[in-house]
Amino acid sequence: MSDIALLPQVEAFLGRHHALFIDGRYVESQGSQTLDVINPATGRVIAQVSDATGGDIDAAVESSRRGFKQWSQAAPAVRGLVLLKLADLLERHREELAQIETCQSGKIIQISRAFEVDQAAHFLRYYAGWATKINGETITPSLPSFAGERYTAFTLREPVGVVVGIVPWNFSTMIAIWKLASALVTGCSIIIKPSEFTPLTILRVAELAIEAGLPAGALNVLTGGGQVGKGLIEHPGTNKVSFTGSVPTGIAVGRAAMGAGLTRATLELGGKNSAGFLRDIDTEVAVNGIIEAGFLHSGQICAAAERFFVHRSQIEPIMDSLAQRLGKLNIGSPLDERTEFGPVTHRQHQQKLGEFFVRARAQNNTIIHGGKLMEGPGCYVEPTIIFANRRDDALLNEETFGPIATFFPYDSEEELLDLMNDTPYGLSASLWTNDLGKALRMVPAIEAGTVWVNMHTLLDPAVPFGGSKSSGIGREFGSAFIDDYTELKSVMIRY
Repeated sequence: MSDIALLPQVEAFLGRHHALFIDGRYVESQGSQTLDVINPATGRVIAQVSDATGGDIDAAVESSRRGFKQWSQAAPAVRGLVLLKLADLLERHREELAQIETCQSGKIIQISRAFEVDQAAHFLRYYAGWATKINGETITPSLPSFAGERYTAFTLREPVGVVVGIVPWNFSTMIAIWKLASALVTGCSIIIKPSEFTPLTILRVAELAIEAGLPAGALNVLTGGGQVGKGLIEHPGTNKVSFTGSVPTGIAVGRAAMGAGLTRATLELGGKNSAGFLRDIDTEVAVNGIIEAGFLHSGQICAAAERFFVHRSQIEPIMDSLAQRLGKLNIGSPLDERTEFGPVTHRQHQQKLGEFFVRARAQNNTIIHGGKLMEGPGCYVEPTIIFANRRDDALLNEETFGPIATFFPYDSEEELLDLMNDTPYGLSASLWTNDLGKALRMVPAIEAGTVWVNMHTLLDPAVPFGGSKSSGIGREFGSAFIDDYTELKSVMIRY
């Protein structure tokens, strides 16, 4: 097995001094602190980025406010054209961006190409189509006329202002694109705060956005730790935060936003997503579905399934067949095109997953396959199957965000629905069956923002996405995002 060769431009980019991206150019931080970016496949430092200060935050917000004034006045068709040009540039630099992403996140190169770049370009083009279709409405009021006067009314959709986009480490480019596209197409400006673990690719995307014609200040990027996101949320010059990440951090973000003058907040959080397999499902179909739902990108997907409910009569053969499949996965370097399963993104997360294995054994859960951290310099975790004993076992209730599939049997469809809903979270779920009618009758009873049937994890920009219960507030994609990035203004006229 051998890695692909890094492009010269990738080597050059990684070797740069990485400053902050403010007002359309790189700007030195007002502080001297830096953060290491570590390749999780090798454990080596591949770059350093600035840890932004309070002064840097002020500078970025000031730039964004200037950028908002200019960008919000741009014709809608111009906004759409810039997003289309950026999509073209992403595709033109596809391999470069994919390699940078794989080096910083450990994502296997095929996923970096297909999702971080190709899907990001696809989403940009979808959002660009909304640029000329964001409209208000006309209204005829029912006010009485006392002297022959009449009334009419209409509504306007106006951009909210400066958006703070806080991006997680699992899909650092694609999720950043969701946020910047939503902001820019509605006329907002945006400051992206990437994860300190995966800050590099979005810096390169910011350069490409300027090349696409985006005015200086409409997109700024501030790298750094959690204090940078907090400072942006609480800054009086920002108007909205869009956060994707864990439930505990999302709750803290929501509280900070509410405490900062009722700053708007969209929170796309994680949870403990369920996949339910009805009794009629074929074993091979179920195994393929479990791998799709729970092991893509080493399980590091917000919507990935972690709780797998299988009819008691089928659970052993399905787990046995899954163990055989996982045992044949090609685990290796994410830069090797033959690799099927790579590392998790950082050491802290690897250690957290190791702690879950300790707890599973302490609760006498049965580890059918895996259950160990892999030796070596990289952050590798064995793909794992666990059989839980009780509904309240930790692995059946706490989000792991890793390659751990926890199984539990059910005996009736009523019990299956009860198990799937027995969680404070509600981001996603899936049903697997050959009986479509039965699935459609069960879907309304499932408490989740997205329910898939015979599929899991895959997203489309035309279909709204977001969580219920403790898994978030607001929706991305479709037309639903417009409500969260615009202010509705009512105008009444007497004549």
